[in-house]
Amino acid sequence: MPTLNQRIARFYDESSPLWLDVWGDQMHHGYYGPDGSQRKPRREAQLDLIDELVDFAKLPDRVPARILDAGCGVGGSARYLAGRFGAKVLGVTLSELQAERGSAYARLEGADHLVEIRAQDVYELDEPAGFDVVWSLESAEHMPDKRKLLAHFYELLRPGGTLAMVTWCRRETPPKISAEEQRTLNEIARLYHLPGWVAPSSYSTLATELGYTDIRTDDWSEAVAPFWGEVIRSAMSVQSLIGLLKAGAGTLKGAWAMRYMQAGFRQGLIKFSVLTARKPTLR
Repeated sequence: MPTLNQRIARFYDESSPLWLDVWGDQMHHGYYGPDGSQRKPRREAQLDLIDELVDFAKLPDRVPARILDAGCGVGGSARYLAGRFGAKVLGVTLSELQAERGSAYARLEGADHLVEIRAQDVYELDEPAGFDVVWSLESAEHMPDKRKLLAHFYELLRPGGTLAMVTWCRRETPPKISAEEQRTLNEIARLYHLPGWVAPSSYSTLATELGYTDIRTDDWSEAVAPFWGEVIRSAMSVQSLIGLLKAGAGTLKGAWAMRYMQAGFRQGLIKFSVLTARKPTLR
């Protein structure tokens, strides 16, 4: 039976070409204003999400020279951050196809002197020089051991470095997760190859225990909720339907999961959770 990493890699190998054809190289939610009421082109919304996280993490206050994009997709954020800060960015993804496409995009844009994309498990990454920023945009939900992940990010950061993370969570309890809510979470986890769900407070608690400082959190669920309506509408185009049929069963299942994601946001079950924190400076 394939491992979790193998299932994730295969899912993105199969589904990424369709996403790139329809949506382009930014493979994450868009930001539609704090309450989700702003209407804007989808790519603008996706770039706005990057800018919002940059500002929330206060990255311009300490302009980074070296960034890790953990779970980088095809390197859309990596190239954007490299362009904004003039930083060197290493992106890692489990998908060989994403790594190949991301490297090609970097060469095409003349950014390959700043951006490197690898097909590599982030847990296997050993970079003694460290990073000023660990950027994790919608990838931590795929990681089964959140403590191990945050501890590894801590080790990869340089003293004074910043963790900037956005990840999918389920709502806090109480009240208890109902049977219907659990079915929704289970279906999303099955179709998107997620190991399980945690509440947002789990991350801040772990960050505190692991020694991070300046921990800040927020809930951007309302700000990104319109994204799934945009994705579902785009999936109804002839181009998308043809692409879905060509992409195979895994991508079709992922498309089916969109309705659960939309329902989860509408019900307040799924939370789009933001966490930023710093590694203390040496004394």
